[in-house]
Amino acid sequence: MALKLKKLDYFKGRKGPLLLIIMDGIGIGIPGDHNAVYLAKTPNLDRLFASRLFCTLKAHGISVGLPSDEDMGNSEVGHNALGAGRVFAQGALLVNRAIETGEIFSTQMWQDISERAKAGGTIHFIGLLSDGNVHSHINQLYRLVEKCAESGFGSVRIHTLLDGRDVEEKSALRYVEPTEELLLKISVSRGMDYRVASGGGRMRVTMDRYGADWEIVRRGWEAHVLGKGRKFSSASEAIKTLYAEDPAVTDQFLDAFVIADNTGSPVGKILDGDVVINFNFRGDRAIEISRAFTEKDFPFFDRGPLPNVLYAGMMEYDGDTHMPPRFLVVPPAIDRTVSEYLCAEGVRSFAIAETQKFGHVTYFWNGNRSGYIDESLETYVEVPSDRVRFETTPAMKAFEVKAATVEMLLSGSYQFGRVNFANGDMVGHTGVMAAAIAAVEVVDSCVGELLAVIERLGGIAVVTADHGNADEMTTKDKKGNVSVKTAHTLNPVPFAVYDPEYMGEYEMAPPDKMGLSNVAATILNLMGYERPDEYDPSLIRGKGED
Repeated sequence: MALKLKKLDYFKGRKGPLLLIIMDGIGIGIPGDHNAVYLAKTPNLDRLFASRLFCTLKAHGISVGLPSDEDMGNSEVGHNALGAGRVFAQGALLVNRAIETGEIFSTQMWQDISERAKAGGTIHFIGLLSDGNVHSHINQLYRLVEKCAESGFGSVRIHTLLDGRDVEEKSALRYVEPTEELLLKISVSRGMDYRVASGGGRMRVTMDRYGADWEIVRRGWEAHVLGKGRKFSSASEAIKTLYAEDPAVTDQFLDAFVIADNTGSPVGKILDGDVVINFNFRGDRAIEISRAFTEKDFPFFDRGPLPNVLYAGMMEYDGDTHMPPRFLVVPPAIDRTVSEYLCAEGVRSFAIAETQKFGHVTYFWNGNRSGYIDESLETYVEVPSDRVRFETTPAMKAFEVKAATVEMLLSGSYQFGRVNFANGDMVGHTGVMAAAIAAVEVVDSCVGELLAVIERLGGIAVVTADHGNADEMTTKDKKGNVSVKTAHTLNPVPFAVYDPEYMGEYEMAPPDKMGLSNVAATILNLMGYERPDEYDPSLIRGKGED
């Protein structure tokens, strides 16, 4: 059935464009010296947050399709919810269900894995080793490893990517040591050969995204596949040694390492006949290593002889390019996104972000779909991110993103635009308070300039965020000890409508459960369209309506 929007009775929209501004990682937290958003000078945000067209939205847990309200939100599920207009079960929840029901082990994919293992192939698991539940969860890995043991698979290797970003910044041993103990127990009790084979910090090894720095993937390939790199007798020894050599280093920036036996030979090179399973469920930082394993023509670095392996992702990371070709759990089918509706109405739109978040305002926003919905109506602008540590450049590419957005707005060619400022999230992940404060102030400045353009054009701006981060830069344990926090938060995010020509035609009418999925219907209302029946309710209503 063709998509069709109905015109709204109580509001016809404005003559100018509607601009959605997504301030990535800028949540509404408890005021205090731990909160970079609170400490930053933000006159433009302060004005928005004090207006009557303002509320806060849930951006974590069940509200964005995650298993529980203990699960922090992230940019992937946040942009899915923003663009889809309703909540879909997301990666962690889908994988948990597939494991709990045993569905994951009853597929042809698992049968093919089993056949390779029983023919003597080693099963290699590559992924983020933590319980951050943003890209992966260690309990899911453990269940897969235990299933391998139960099934009699003789050889398993784990290539551990260390987090320090969605969990405490120096918590790697908390995950690595129990993993080594589990593998040793299986090896001894069952007479099998289960070991950690390699590893490194996620921002140095394997987990690049959006083609920002293929050197990160090359380092991972050399460590995981070729067994090249600094050698240690165990992963825990590697981490302790790297900590001692540089006390300031955090887990996400640890160099690659390889585990070797007492002869100096790597214990876990990836060879012909092996199986490689990427146990990350989130796609953005799993796509590039998946391409390295599965693409015949691969121009990004010299892989050496490509081993004949069966490669599988935990999920399909890109539904349009079908990367990887094989996977364990089917991802959510997200259709009827707000951009699909707007394209069906012939509305011209643009999406802008720097590389670090470009896929979020395109791929994730469009329901895990690469490319354009309708290239004749849409323009996507990627501002290349710098390859630097973001605490050193808290402005990142915000000013360039802002300038590109202004150019799109002033062209007069577009009725809707969306822009993501990555600063609050990417700089927040560094854990450096001064840099995070500076990042928030840069975003505030850019928002102020965009609001001025919207006023000039007689349009509307909607300002929100996909999740929190910079709003909670430190945390206290039960003893009162303060530590740096680099993970996303459980805090709500702001939602503000900036409508310079507002004459009371509508009012805020937040549903009982306010979340990111309510934004899509609100955008359509502000453009003069009714909410589609399947969408979650709008955050506005006609003046005086119940």
